[in-house]
Amino acid sequence: MATHIELYTGAKMPIVGLGTWKSPPGQVTEAVKVAIDLGYRHIDCAHVYQNEKEVGVALQEKFKEQVVKRQELFIVSKLWCTFHDKSMVKGACKKTLADLQLDYLDLYLIHWPTGFKHGDDYFPLDATGNVIPSNTDFVDTWTAMEELVDEGLVRAIGISNFNHLQIERILSKPGLKYKPAVNQIECHPYLTQEKLIQYCQSKGIVVTAYSPLGSPDRPWAKPEDPSILEDPRIKAIADKYKKTTAQVLIRFPIQRNVVVIPKSVTPARIAENFQVFDFELSSEDMATLLSYNRNWRVCALVSCAAHKDYPFHAEF
Repeated sequence: MATHIELYTGAKMPIVGLGTWKSPPGQVTEAVKVAIDLGYRHIDCAHVYQNEKEVGVALQEKFKEQVVKRQELFIVSKLWCTFHDKSMVKGACKKTLADLQLDYLDLYLIHWPTGFKHGDDYFPLDATGNVIPSNTDFVDTWTAMEELVDEGLVRAIGISNFNHLQIERILSKPGLKYKPAVNQIECHPYLTQEKLIQYCQSKGIVVTAYSPLGSPDRPWAKPEDPSILEDPRIKAIADKYKKTTAQVLIRFPIQRNVVVIPKSVTPARIAENFQVFDFELSSEDMATLLSYNRNWRVCALVSCAAHKDYPFHAEF
């Protein structure tokens, strides 16, 4: 049972990681410590989650206790949209490294293709509630990302929430030095992303699935929204394998050669989410789960729909 996927750089990326989006600062330190104790070796972070300092505290404790060495961990972070200007990329990366108390990242992603006006607000809004863009181009941002690799601050670089046309623009950049190693995208049975995953894998780009459980704790959830974790059809599949719905939802991307990063701060669930290497979904059940696609997004970033680089107007 493969527990890692190899990036084109040769690095091995653990196929299950701990997500930290929406993990409260007061709980994320404990969550990361529990996860490492349980065998997680991949932690997914981002500056915009506003909890990297607390993640760093957990990492330091585990290094001190000699539970893990730095080189055994795979740590991911992301460049936020207000730092797309080429001159700001290195400073943003160094801030993340300082917060995490690390001297390098295994993977650093451009969080979204959309650049925002620089300033203290993560989402600078105009009077009508639309995000204020920066006059930056993510292809230029990519050049600054490549410099981070050459300077040893990051081992690999990638993207997140990019559509295939945007990836194509990076791949066809004149003088491209490093192609994206990973595209991290929302993916679950209600947003199966077949075309984008096939495209990325055909280019040697590994896909990571975020919100694999449908992000039930997202702050903007409405009562009428569909709930993947409560879908009786998926529960029936889980019962067949004597597994939980969450475990089936985490196993589903693994069998598509997709890395998956379920988030939890609950020790029992952090453990449950990692117990996914002792069963295999049949090809019939995989096809059934794929058939539940309804192109429903947790993270549609609607405040940016008018942005020139908004990724979700394209089909994939």
